[in-house]
Amino acid sequence: MTGLWITFEGGDGSGKTTQAALLEQWLSEQGRTVVRTREPGGTDVGVLIRDIVLHHRGDIAPRAEALLYAADRAHHVATLVRPALERGDVVIQDRYLDSSVAYQGAGRVLDAGEVRDLSLWATGGALPDVTVLLDLDPAAARARLDAADKPFDRLEAEKAEFHERVRAAFLELAASEPERFLVLDASLPVEEIAAAVRDRVAGALR
Repeated sequence: MTGLWITFEGGDGSGKTTQAALLEQWLSEQGRTVVRTREPGGTDVGVLIRDIVLHHRGDIAPRAEALLYAADRAHHVATLVRPALERGDVVIQDRYLDSSVAYQGAGRVLDAGEVRDLSLWATGGALPDVTVLLDLDPAAARARLDAADKPFDRLEAEKAEFHERVRAAFLELAASEPERFLVLDASLPVEEIAAAVRDRVAGALR
């Protein structure tokens, strides 16, 4: 892989979409070719899976949910991410396997190691170069979501205890791989966060 792969992680409402857009703009201004994508939903197959895992009315068994995310990830990496990196592009991605470990592992109380191993198998062991974790208290995140006045998806609608487990899992993942993760306080001003992201990415591009 000759390009650079950057993922954004964090709870719902932490500002991942905003920061991904700002980073894309900055990299494009530097003359880099940027591919911006998300999981699930970065491919035609992913769009179908996204509709199931986020908008299906009714329960989905936790293991089935984890497998659906892994299926999306396998196709996404094989058909979009790896080809872009091989061209030398910069891939900016909203969520990757760390979200599965946090949401399906901790949130759904599955075995986190098994969830991670499933995604690594599905993608041939692919890991990002840089992962930006936007850390935000779940209560503050819920206030942001409420202010947006949009319908909640299946995960956003989960109870506070679920989101507390997710946050703790993200922080544990970051602590276990400090060389890959950049952890930022998502309550800071948007431009302050963006500057910290640019600094880390600029170092990775050298």
